[in-house]
Amino acid sequence: MAPSPIAEAQVLDALRSVMDPDLHKDIVSLGFIRNMTIEEGVVSFDVNLTTPACPVKERLREQSRRAVMAVPGVTDARVNMTAEVRRPQTPSTSALQNVRNIVAVGSGKGGVGKSTIAANIAASLAKSGARVGLLDADIYGPSIPIMMRSARPAEPRPDNTIEPGEAHGVKVMSMGYFTPGDQPLIWRGPMAHKALQQGLLSVNWGELDYLIVDLPPGTGDVHLTLVQTVPVTGGVIVSTPQDVGLQISMKTLRMLQQTKVPILGIVENMSFYVCPHCGGRDDLFGHGGAEEAAKSLDVPFLGAVPLDPAIRRASDDGTPVVIAEPESSAGKAMAEVAGALARQVSIRAFRHLSLSIVEE
Repeated sequence: MAPSPIAEAQVLDALRSVMDPDLHKDIVSLGFIRNMTIEEGVVSFDVNLTTPACPVKERLREQSRRAVMAVPGVTDARVNMTAEVRRPQTPSTSALQNVRNIVAVGSGKGGVGKSTIAANIAASLAKSGARVGLLDADIYGPSIPIMMRSARPAEPRPDNTIEPGEAHGVKVMSMGYFTPGDQPLIWRGPMAHKALQQGLLSVNWGELDYLIVDLPPGTGDVHLTLVQTVPVTGGVIVSTPQDVGLQISMKTLRMLQQTKVPILGIVENMSFYVCPHCGGRDDLFGHGGAEEAAKSLDVPFLGAVPLDPAIRRASDDGTPVVIAEPESSAGKAMAEVAGALARQVSIRAFRHLSLSIVEE
C-alpha cells in the first residue's frame, strides 16, 4: 500500500512546536518558514530568522528538523537557515532609508573600551553575514581607523558624497581618515555637528542591516545631533565594573533615555583578568557592577568582556579580536555581546511590529 501524501499543513502544524526563545512565539506564527517543498517524503524549507547573528540558530535548526521528522511519511527534513534583519520602525523619508537599524555605543568617560566594543560588535555582526557599517562619531579623538585598519580609507567623491572605507567586511567612516597622524581638530561645537551630519547623510552607506555609531564619551553636541538627525534603534552603554566608571556611564544612559532612545543593554568591559601562567583570576576593577546596574535599571545585560592581552594585540594590528583571535576568551566574549545585541534589536523590531498591528 502506497504511503499517504504528506500535506504542507501537517508539516506546519509540527513546526508550531518550535518556539523562538526571545520572541516567545512559534516559528510558523512568526512567519519564519519559507519556500517549503515536499517530494517523495523529503521536506525542504527555509527558516528565515531575524538576524544572521542569532545565538540559537543551530538549536532552532535541530528542533525544526526533529519536529518535521516526526510527521508520518517524512523520510528526510532539509532545513536551510536564512536571515532577514527587520527594522523596528517605519523608515524616515529623509534620512538613511536603506539602513534598517542604527545602534549608538556610548560611555560616560573615556578609557573604558567603548570604541573597542563598537569595532568588535560591527566585525562580529559582519562575520555572521549581516550588512554592517561603523561610524566613528568621536570627532575629536577618532580611534576606529587604527582598530579597523583598511587598505581603502573613506574618500570624498566628485558629487560631494563620501565613499566609506571597508575593513573586515564592515563599511567604515571616521574623521580620522581626513586628519591623519597627530593633527588635532580644533573645532567649535557647530563644526562637530556638521561633521556628524555629513558622516550620517553624505556617506554612501548603501543597504545596511546595522549601522554602529561609536559616540564620544560623555554627553554633548554629538549625541544630540545623532538623535535629532536620524531614528536611533537603541543605545548600548559600555562601562567598567568599578563604581566611578558606572556612575559616570549612567549619565550617558540617562541622556539617551531622556532623548527617547531605548537602551538595548549594558556591557561590562575589563570585567576580570585571567593569568595566562597560573590560570588564576583577578577582578582588577571589581566585578559584576554593570550587571547589577542593568538589573536595577531593568535593562538587558549584554555580557562581560575580560581584560585580555589578545584585545590589545588585535587592536594595535588593526583587526578586531573577534577576527584575529576568535577562540580567545575575549574573542568569544565579544561575539557573545554582538549576538546578545542582535537579539535585543530583533526583540524591539517585533515588539514594534506587534504594537503596529494592534493599533491598526
